[in-house]
Amino acid sequence: MQEFGREDRVGTEIHRELALLLRDEARDPRLSSVTLQEVRVVRDLSHAKVFFSLLDTTQAKASERALNKAAAFLRRRLAQAMSLRSVPRLTFIYDTSFETGARVSSLIDQALAKDEGHGD
Repeated sequence: MQEFGREDRVGTEIHRELALLLRDEARDPRLSSVTLQEVRVVRDLSHAKVFFSLLDTTQAKASERALNKAAAFLRRRLAQAMSLRSVPRLTFIYDTSFETGARVSSLIDQALAKDEGHGD
């Protein structure tokens, strides 16, 4: 059984607190449809990468810029909400895994349909 390290526990707590902050305190309309997917914290707890997705993928770059601009504010709010000696610096990254998965699934479906059309 895998043991969860401190960085995993801190990442989970940051994920939970950030989701609440974005839901309750974000005033920017670009952040209203953001869904946090994962928070990866480095071993020394100095940095955290926050992966997010959106329903409207055309707003990905604008939302990523808005989140990274709000990172200092969110970090300050995390420091108030969490009992850590230092809160990791936050970097927000748009998660393209859902789009990639949908594209691969579509290609597989197309290949299967093409194969069925040529089969005897």
